[in-house]
Formats: sequence, C-alpha cells, structure tokens
Amino acid sequence: MQLYRGMDIGTAKLTGAEQGGVPHHLLDIWEVTETADVARYQRLARGLIDELRSAGRTPILVGGSGLYIRGALDNLDFPGTDPAVRGRLEAELAEVGPAPLHERLARRDPAAAEAILPSNGRRIVRALEVVELTGRPFTANLPEHVARYPCLQIGLQIPRDELDERIRMRVDRMWRAGLVEEVQKLEKRGLRSGRTASRALGYAQVLRFLSGEYDEETAREETVRATRRFARRQESWFRRDPRVHWLPYDAPDLTGRALRLVGSGAACRVT
Repeated sequence: MQLYRGMDIGTAKLTGAEQGGVPHHLLDIWEVTETADVARYQRLARGLIDELRSAGRTPILVGGSGLYIRGALDNLDFPGTDPAVRGRLEAELAEVGPAPLHERLARRDPAAAEAILPSNGRRIVRALEVVELTGRPFTANLPEHVARYPCLQIGLQIPRDELDERIRMRVDRMWRAGLVEEVQKLEKRGLRSGRTASRALGYAQVLRFLSGEYDEETAREETVRATRRFARRQESWFRRDPRVHWLPYDAPDLTGRALRLVGSGAACRVT
C-alpha cells in the first residue's frame, strides 16, 4: 500500500528524514484510484532489482505481502485473466459480498482461503478466477521456493501478546497522527473508487466511519482486529517458507546477527 501517493499515516510510510538519505524505490508511484496487481508489481520490482544489481548495488526488500515478495524474488509466473470470468465473479461479489465467495474458495482451495482475509473481495475473486481458468487450486500456481536471484530472507520473531499490543499502539498512533483527516483528503482524490486502496487496513474502516456505518471508536477497534488477523496470516505464510531465517526482534545484537547471516553465504538457491 506504500506504492500509493498520499497513503502515508496508515501505511507508516517513512518520511524523507526517516529515510536518512538511503534511496527508497516504489513509493508514491500510483494514484489511489489505480488497481494494484502482483504481476504489475513483479515487472516494476524486477526491473529495479536488475538495474541496481547491474550497478553493483544490493537491493533490500522490506515488506509484509508474502505474495508480492515471492513475485519479485522467485521463479513465479501468474496466470492471465479472463474478462468474462472476472466480470461474473465481480458482479457476484457486488451482489452478495465476499463471505460466500470466501466459503467457496475454502472448499476449492483451503490453503488459499487461509491466506486471504475473508473481507478481501478482490483477492478472493482473483483466486477463484485462477481456479476456474486453470482447473487447479490457486496455490498450485505457486511453485517450489526457488529464487530467481541470490538472496537472504530474514524474519523477525515477536511473541503474539507483544505483537497484539504493538498493533494496538500503532493504530492509536495512526489516529493521533491524523488518519481520519488523511482519508478525508484521499476521498476527494477518488479513494472510494480505488478497488485496492479503499480496502487497505485502516483506510477501509475509516471510510465506513465517514459514511456512517461505524462510529469512530468502532472504526478504530475494527482496524486493530483486522490488523491482528492480517498479521497472523502473514506469519503463517512466511512460516511455510523454509528459506526464512528467524531472529528475535528484541535481540540486543540483532543487527550483528543479521550481518553474520549475510556473511555466512546462507543465500536462497537459484535456478
């Protein structure tokens, strides 16, 4: 979501000062009305990775979306789309909401349903479209964990109760920093019509508050709950990847341990 211009507070996007002079890429490149997809991101990310590596630089990917990370790093090709199938599924989504479609996905591809939030209608539709077009589960299109580039993956371990509390603190900071006002400004630029941006954590809940579906406290609590659910799915996704080296987030020598991994040659295998 940090690819979207103006979505700053709710995505904890680094300010220019916080970036500390380090070049950051693929921030603020899309308007909130544009629809994101992993194949498009893959082209952008790989182009930058190739450019930086050719210049003798080592890019560092930081993020939470497991599918987007795999799309950038791994030998992963994405099935095409069929406008008729997509249109039919999107019409059904608009008519009945995401819950029945998520239940159907759970029957056809339990692993995909576990990885996709029941409220994320766009991703549910895409998974069902792939199942219909390929005759295989959506997750069957994710090959073995084989990287396109030599790389090292590091994950941070944090106890669940601490993570839950940090998520609540983060949401409180977002509200104090002006998330509601940020969403109001983005509404004027078409946020509600953005099929991806309007579903972002925090933004979706504030939009429901602004439209009168929620009071403000409910919007805040729903943001906390949705973020915790998302964090659990993130962890489940990355735990299935045997290449991730897990380090305790609060280790006093965390940087040193990470650098020792970098120097150990513990890179992903490449084909």
